[in-house]
Amino acid sequence: MKRILLSAALAFLTVPAIAQTIVKSCDRTVTFEAPPKAAVSNDVNLTEMMLVLGLRDRMVGYTGISGWKTLDAEMREGVAELPELASKYPSKEVLIGADADFYFAGWNYGMKVGGEVTPETLEPFGIKVYELTESCIHIGDKPKASLADLYNDLINLGKIFGKEDTAQELVATYKHELERIAATVPGGKEPLRVFVYDSGEDKPFTAGRYAMPTALIEAAGGINVMDDFEKSWATVDWETVVEKDPDMVVIVNYGEVTADQKRDFMKNNPALAGIAAVKNDRFVVLDYVEATPGPRNLKAVGKLTEAFWGE
Repeated sequence: MKRILLSAALAFLTVPAIAQTIVKSCDRTVTFEAPPKAAVSNDVNLTEMMLVLGLRDRMVGYTGISGWKTLDAEMREGVAELPELASKYPSKEVLIGADADFYFAGWNYGMKVGGEVTPETLEPFGIKVYELTESCIHIGDKPKASLADLYNDLINLGKIFGKEDTAQELVATYKHELERIAATVPGGKEPLRVFVYDSGEDKPFTAGRYAMPTALIEAAGGINVMDDFEKSWATVDWETVVEKDPDMVVIVNYGEVTADQKRDFMKNNPALAGIAAVKNDRFVVLDYVEATPGPRNLKAVGKLTEAFWGE
């Protein structure tokens, strides 16, 4: 009997413990007992992060794309087998109804502070939330926007889904590409002064210190003239833009108002005629999916570098 009990005890001790995965999400620590099997992502850029890590088979759908913007051919192919569960922000009922166990979103990227859908409101239904790093500024302090925000999200998603090697390889590739682009930025010149025009005519919606375009512009050898604006994506007034006098304007292309219409608005507005970028017709367009954190950020840096310094 003693031998049987001892054998049973040894067998119990040798049973491997279930490996937990713990990641930091904004100001929270999130524990996963196993990789999610029914994930939902919000917005085109977050969805592309999931796809580039090969996680389509772990997803039950996506939200927040068709209500704001259109998909290009590459993105349409990537999500062809997945349903769009909500054209804009999903309700709690939508996520529960999809039997989701994971929601990849951000503050103002599918969730609102104090809103219906938050990590706290989804927790009772077994839906874990990972928050986009760029968006953490909406609920607390964080460093200035950096491409490290993108790398952090990819690495954490890799850990959560058991794809850490894939994520590490992808980040290494992105860093190598960034070094290659950096080598093409001319040395010994003053950084180009750049303003980001997202939308709005009465007042422009723009990228501040904590929005990804600040990091993209800096990687291309420029400086965001709104670098001292202690916001992520927010509204300013045109008087501020005139005072900042940018050399170049980055137009974010999405929605019903086209990039050409945004450019024409600035060029034909007498109040903006004295801005160097307007006088010299220096505009460059980034698609929404390039300007927000995601896999196309490196393409965006290359595009900006060419626009800033190309002949």
